[in-house]
Amino acid sequence: MMLRTPLYDAHVRLNAKIVPFAGYDMPVQYASVIHEAKAVRHRAGMFDVSHMARLRLVGSTVLADLENLTTNDVSVLEDGVGQYSLLPNATGGVVDDIIVYRLSAFEFYVVVNAANHEKDVAWITSHLDSSVHFTDETDGTAMIAVQGPSAEEIVASLSEERVVHLPLFGVANVTVAGIPCFIARSGYTGEDGFEIICPAEQADALWTALHAAGVEPCGLASRDTLRVEAGLPLYGHELTDETSPIAAGLGWVVSKKKSFIGSEHVNQVRADGPSTKLQGIRLETKRLLMPGMAVNLDGEQIGEITSGVYSPMLDCGIAFAYLRSDVKLKTNVTVDIRGKQEPATVVSKRFYKRES
Repeated sequence: MMLRTPLYDAHVRLNAKIVPFAGYDMPVQYASVIHEAKAVRHRAGMFDVSHMARLRLVGSTVLADLENLTTNDVSVLEDGVGQYSLLPNATGGVVDDIIVYRLSAFEFYVVVNAANHEKDVAWITSHLDSSVHFTDETDGTAMIAVQGPSAEEIVASLSEERVVHLPLFGVANVTVAGIPCFIARSGYTGEDGFEIICPAEQADALWTALHAAGVEPCGLASRDTLRVEAGLPLYGHELTDETSPIAAGLGWVVSKKKSFIGSEHVNQVRADGPSTKLQGIRLETKRLLMPGMAVNLDGEQIGEITSGVYSPMLDCGIAFAYLRSDVKLKTNVTVDIRGKQEPATVVSKRFYKRES
């Protein structure tokens, strides 16, 4: 039996194509992937991300516990600000990539991936001091991501002026369309925008108000396209329990100042250099690259695709791939697509960057 988010009925009303994802019935698209991706890049789109888990941690030792549990420096956060981080395992791999928000010195809010919900809860709670109160707020809330260059203007028109002044990863309790919300300036598209958490029973009303204000409903397929264009990894593809964050290019969220679970292994990879590293692949055609496809150089396999999409912004096929670390940017390679060697180029994995 698949789970449903509080917005399931809204998706059905809008004739979304529903597919199973991470244990939920989720909208994969409404109009088309290209239409939705361009809506986010040029105006504003919204995604139901209620399947992602929302966890609250309260207690006198919670800061120290999170410093041990995560790779980034939690201690640098001020009240009302969050950060992208990783849950490392004891061997230097990645349990999940997460966002940690500091509400106060003794209260933090953590958002984790839907597919890892149960695993992450078990991992986190097993490393918390018994004095820390842990609450899983996923079922009682909904989460809507509003993304795009018009996101700020539209959300501000439905809420309070202070959303305009939120910094990146800043959070606040505000009223949006008359609904009490916890809002964070964050997202997974490479665009400006907000992730808005509200009570589950008011999610449909919030979604409807955002739609009426001009925000385009978008599905999982366009979200995947946008996150690859923006160079953002996905757990289970670019990140796994065996993947070093250094190989994934995430050394910037790995503290050099503290010890954490598995830090000795991560630091060793940083010192020695990873044998493979995550790179971008750009095709000369519009063909779709799939995980597992071989990347070749001079007839020799040098890596493998982990995620691939057609990029509406670049009008070609793009992908992430783990390649041998000695392979440099601008190297001409080929990708084996059903036995045919398609010409491609190794490029920065940040394919698209919005104008500031």
